[in-house]
Amino acid sequence: MSNLIKSSHVISIEDLKRIEQLRLATKPRNISDSADDSEGISEVDVETQSMKDRILQDAQQVAEDMVTQAREEAEHIRSQAEQDADEWWQGRRQEDEQIAENARQQGYEEGFIQGSEQAERQMRERWEHTLQEAEAIVKQAYLAKESIIADAELFLVELSSRIAEKVIASKIEETPELTIQLISRALARRKEQGVITLCVAPSQFAFLQAAKDELALGIDSQAELQIIPDQTVGEGGCIIRTSFGSIDARIDTQLSAIRQELLRIAAHPAEERDSDVQTS
Repeated sequence: MSNLIKSSHVISIEDLKRIEQLRLATKPRNISDSADDSEGISEVDVETQSMKDRILQDAQQVAEDMVTQAREEAEHIRSQAEQDADEWWQGRRQEDEQIAENARQQGYEEGFIQGSEQAERQMRERWEHTLQEAEAIVKQAYLAKESIIADAELFLVELSSRIAEKVIASKIEETPELTIQLISRALARRKEQGVITLCVAPSQFAFLQAAKDELALGIDSQAELQIIPDQTVGEGGCIIRTSFGSIDARIDTQLSAIRQELLRIAAHPAEERDSDVQTS
């Protein structure tokens, strides 16, 4: 098998370092710097998107180059095989004429026919083997292309998830009222009566306790809302517990579920496309 798969198009270490610097740049700052943070986040979003696009474009270019090179080598193999076959047949015809003449003269017609059939069979086997080798090279290149693109997509999902965590945390710190909106939406999903326990981040307990009346608007009028701090809950999220069960509305839990779904889709794009066709 030919050592075909080679390319100078790679995702450099410097690019990965640059992405890590952009990720660190999205780290939340103090509330007093909210205006600068907002502008910085916007710039990071633009640069990150540009970097993501370039990574995927580089991966696709590497894959296309590999496929093109594979096609060229396969074509070269086929062309060389055809040339070898033509030369072999030219030489073989001359040999056959001489052998036939000698065989006729010596009365070896049967031996001559058997020799010709064997030579033709060997040449046919050699030709089939050459075609199989060329097809295998092209197939290998296509598989490598799919692998490179899939790896790039998985990397971008991981990168996007980390950036999303930083951006959401920064937005919640800049706009505390956003937490009330998020928790109110989660509470609206519970219409039970009785005691509804709202577990929140300790750092936001006092703020949300002061907004208890506003939060209670989203539950049944016969229900009682209790707010307690919970070390397992991060800012902006909550856990809602009732006698009928609980809802985990923590930010990291929701982002993790989204990330897992994106990774599943990125790992099995062909299956997702088939599923979409069937449902439509």
